[in-house]
Amino acid sequence: MPALKGKKKRKPVRYRTVTLKLSARQKRSLDRFARSRRTTPNKLIKKAIRPLLENYADLEVRITSQKVNQLQLFGE
Repeated sequence: MPALKGKKKRKPVRYRTVTLKLSARQKRSLDRFARSRRTTPNKLIKKAIRPLLENYADLEVRITSQKVNQLQLFGE
Protein backbone atom coordinates (compact mmCIF):
# COMPACT_ATOMS: atom_id res chain seq x y z
CA MET A 1 0.00 0.00 0.00
CA PRO A 2 1.45 3.46 -0.94
CA ALA A 3 2.34 5.94 1.79
CA LEU A 4 -0.15 8.79 2.34
CA LYS A 5 1.06 12.26 1.57
CA GLY A 6 0.59 14.90 4.23
CA LYS A 7 -1.09 18.21 3.57
CA LYS A 8 1.10 20.94 2.16
CA LYS A 9 2.06 23.49 4.79
CA ARG A 10 0.40 26.88 4.40
CA LYS A 11 2.60 29.90 3.68
CA PRO A 12 2.69 32.20 6.73
CA VAL A 13 1.12 35.65 6.45
CA ARG A 14 3.52 38.54 6.80
CA TYR A 15 2.19 41.49 8.73
CA ARG A 16 3.38 45.08 8.58
CA THR A 17 3.09 47.70 11.28
CA VAL A 18 1.22 50.95 10.64
CA THR A 19 1.18 53.75 13.20
CA LEU A 20 -1.44 56.45 13.54
CA LYS A 21 -1.35 59.58 15.62
CA LEU A 22 -4.59 60.60 17.29
CA SER A 23 -5.38 63.41 19.64
CA ALA A 24 -6.53 62.52 23.15
CA ARG A 25 -10.12 63.38 22.23
CA GLN A 26 -10.00 61.23 19.07
CA LYS A 27 -8.55 58.30 21.04
CA ARG A 28 -11.26 58.58 23.68
CA SER A 29 -13.93 58.75 20.97
CA LEU A 30 -12.46 55.68 19.20
CA ASP A 31 -12.34 53.70 22.45
CA ARG A 32 -15.92 54.55 23.36
CA PHE A 33 -17.24 53.80 19.87
CA ALA A 34 -15.42 50.45 19.84
CA ARG A 35 -16.76 49.60 23.29
CA SER A 36 -20.32 50.44 22.17
CA ARG A 37 -19.91 48.03 19.24
CA ARG A 38 -18.34 45.39 21.54
CA THR A 39 -15.12 45.21 19.55
CA THR A 40 -11.55 46.46 19.81
CA PRO A 41 -10.29 49.72 18.30
CA ASN A 42 -7.85 47.77 16.13
CA LYS A 43 -10.61 45.61 14.62
CA LEU A 44 -12.78 48.69 14.14
CA ILE A 45 -10.07 50.50 12.15
CA LYS A 46 -9.31 47.40 10.05
CA LYS A 47 -13.00 46.95 9.24
CA ALA A 48 -13.29 50.61 8.19
CA ILE A 49 -10.34 50.54 5.77
CA ARG A 50 -10.74 46.98 4.44
CA PRO A 51 -12.69 47.99 1.26
CA LEU A 52 -9.96 50.46 0.32
CA LEU A 53 -7.16 47.98 0.92
CA GLU A 54 -8.76 45.15 -1.06
CA ASN A 55 -9.89 47.20 -4.08
CA TYR A 56 -6.55 48.85 -4.77
CA ALA A 57 -4.10 46.01 -4.06
CA ASP A 58 -3.37 45.34 -7.76
CA LEU A 59 -3.66 48.93 -8.96
CA GLU A 60 -0.87 50.05 -11.29
CA VAL A 61 0.50 53.49 -10.51
CA ARG A 62 1.63 55.39 -13.59
CA ILE A 63 3.64 58.56 -13.14
CA THR A 64 3.57 60.91 -16.09
CA SER A 65 6.63 62.97 -16.89
CA GLN A 66 4.59 65.76 -18.49
CA LYS A 67 3.34 68.55 -16.26
CA VAL A 68 -0.44 68.74 -16.09
CA ASN A 69 -0.54 72.56 -16.17
CA GLN A 70 1.84 72.93 -19.12
CA LEU A 71 0.51 74.86 -22.09
CA GLN A 72 0.66 72.96 -25.40
CA LEU A 73 1.84 75.58 -27.91
CA PHE A 74 3.11 73.29 -30.62
CA GLY A 75 1.27 70.08 -31.52
CA GLU A 76 3.26 66.90 -31.73
